[in-house]
Amino acid sequence: MKKLPSKEELRAALENETQRFLQKGGEVESVPQGISGKDPLAAPLYLTRRLFLEPRAERTLVPEVVAAIEQRRKAMLKRTAGPKRSRRPQPRRKTLYDDFGEPLRRVWVED
Repeated sequence: MKKLPSKEELRAALENETQRFLQKGGEVESVPQGISGKDPLAAPLYLTRRLFLEPRAERTLVPEVVAAIEQRRKAMLKRTAGPKRSRRPQPRRKTLYDDFGEPLRRVWVED
């Protein structure tokens, strides 16, 4: 598994790239605070992007393939009855209460 770079390594790599850019004659522009890179009068990106430019293609169904898919789907919907286990009634504890709702005692009861 490939080791992920640490924050220290990322900072060093970024600093090296910046220094190399500046040594090649690159220049860093200073942008005043509060100015956005987006034009406020331009329409949002999600409104200008066209997703489906080509016309819708007609599809040809293959009856054998469709029938096989339907058969598998119906087979998965049918449940096979498994062997039923008969459970013996297990005794459980039941609390007996008096007329005022106070617990009197606990007894074992079989259902």
